[in-house]
Amino acid sequence: MRITLTYYLDVISSWCFWAEPAWAELKRRYEGRVEFHWKIALMDKSGLPASRAQEEWFYRRSGMIMRSPVMLSSAWYEPILPEYLAPNFVAEAAKDFGITDDRVRLALSNAGLRDGKKFAEWEVAAEIGAKAGGLDGRKLLERARSPEVERRARASTSEFHALQVTQRPTFSVDTEIGDRAVFSGVARAAPIAATIDSMLDDAEAYTAFAAHFGSPPA
Repeated sequence: MRITLTYYLDVISSWCFWAEPAWAELKRRYEGRVEFHWKIALMDKSGLPASRAQEEWFYRRSGMIMRSPVMLSSAWYEPILPEYLAPNFVAEAAKDFGITDDRVRLALSNAGLRDGKKFAEWEVAAEIGAKAGGLDGRKLLERARSPEVERRARASTSEFHALQVTQRPTFSVDTEIGDRAVFSGVARAAPIAATIDSMLDDAEAYTAFAAHFGSPPA
């Protein structure tokens, strides 16, 4: 039975930044047994801070909750922007060049949230992404600004909203028989792992049942 874990994120989200170790741990623990995908879920104005001071207050709170030895940087923050398209679209565009893992979006996230780089600027985001993925910066920028990449990012954002959740990160664990568990705002691996373990146990039970009884009668 196929099990899929989908991670909905915004590259600029601090809570997604804090959730990355959990994502990495889940990928390591369930390699070969679970399919892993990440998708863009753009934050709009309602999910963004109103000021740099508010952003820094959020960073102090989340940093303390996650026991971080460092505080995130707010130097990237642009209060006039209703969405941060450049870092998200560059990460999405890298998929079209074969970079479907986490390296480009992690490089962007670290550059902005840790180093304060102005990754809301298209050229800056493309340079960061190209370096991380070993790509041509000009081609990556062109693809990131294409209508196709925007359509994909908007579609995955709509998919996120269809889950009727508001927090990034959101993790959706799905099976091919229709079981689903959604974790919204969870930044630690343990509760997600417990659910995956339960679903894997169910998968083994289905396999055993099929061996004994085969397909259901018509």
